[in-house]
Amino acid sequence: AFVDNMILFVAQAIILRDEFPSWYLQLVQATFLFAYIVLSPWVGGLADRYAKRWVLLLGNGVKSIGVLLMLTGTDTAVSYAVVGIGAVIYSPAKYGILPWLTQSDAQLLHANAQVEGFTILAILAGAAAGGWLADFSIGMALGTCILLYGISAALCLGVPSNPGNHDIKFHNAVREFGADVAAVLKVPAGRFSLLGTSGFWMASSILRLSVFIWLPLAFGIHDNATIGIMIMISGVGLIVGAVLTPRLVPVGNISRVIGFGALMGISLMILPLIPTLVPALAMQMISGCLGGLYVIPLNSSLQRVGEQTIGTGKIVAIQNFAENVFMLGG
Repeated sequence: AFVDNMILFVAQAIILRDEFPSWYLQLVQATFLFAYIVLSPWVGGLADRYAKRWVLLLGNGVKSIGVLLMLTGTDTAVSYAVVGIGAVIYSPAKYGILPWLTQSDAQLLHANAQVEGFTILAILAGAAAGGWLADFSIGMALGTCILLYGISAALCLGVPSNPGNHDIKFHNAVREFGADVAAVLKVPAGRFSLLGTSGFWMASSILRLSVFIWLPLAFGIHDNATIGIMIMISGVGLIVGAVLTPRLVPVGNISRVIGFGALMGISLMILPLIPTLVPALAMQMISGCLGGLYVIPLNSSLQRVGEQTIGTGKIVAIQNFAENVFMLGG
């Protein structure tokens, strides 16, 4: 997660260095999202067919290839698309293994809060490191990415090896994916959680791209390092939300997230109206905290629906598909 976010800032630095048009960053992010949409019918089955630690290892390897392509001068959008392919392989195994490692809904909620909190912490650090290293040396930044992907791959070997399901086949993957989506949408908790997380990440995607434009216009901030730190603020709030989630959203009280989601939406509408920097940062922190309280219980609910119906890897693949369709549209 650290490196995935770091690469976006390196890509931004390359776009500025090579004087690409301002819309090119949206294209680069779109190629990443497009990989999730196209490959979702296959990667969920992949994560359920094989031990998830080997799928995690494969995902890291493909991401490293994407960074190597960027390092050797391949077009930024193409290189980032390969990173996206690695990410879409990785994600169903990362979240899909949690129900197997936990014994109750309460443990699953705590596990999701911990994973989400550490993931956001890694994203924040990656934003800061990516902006700083890209200002210093793009080549060094990309070399650091490859090194860290290697370390992450080695750590995957420590993940307990769950049994795979070798009955899963891939020749009817698209048709089966459609049937799986229909099965999830028939379950009220599945439908509620899937639409809820998709709307959340659509808003987050729009906000991240908007901040790249808003900060220079509103506050005269132009260097990558400072913009990276500014984007971190929302994530700090999300970590706070992750810590508070088990206390404020008890297991079985999923409808409570609606209030937190509404408050998050109001805070984001207020944000661009704030004329000075410090109150704007405070509002970013608040919106991030509300976002954590909103999305983490929905993740747990969806994973449990998957475990009880189509499989945990498949449910995360469907979640990725829906969220990235919404994000790309956003």
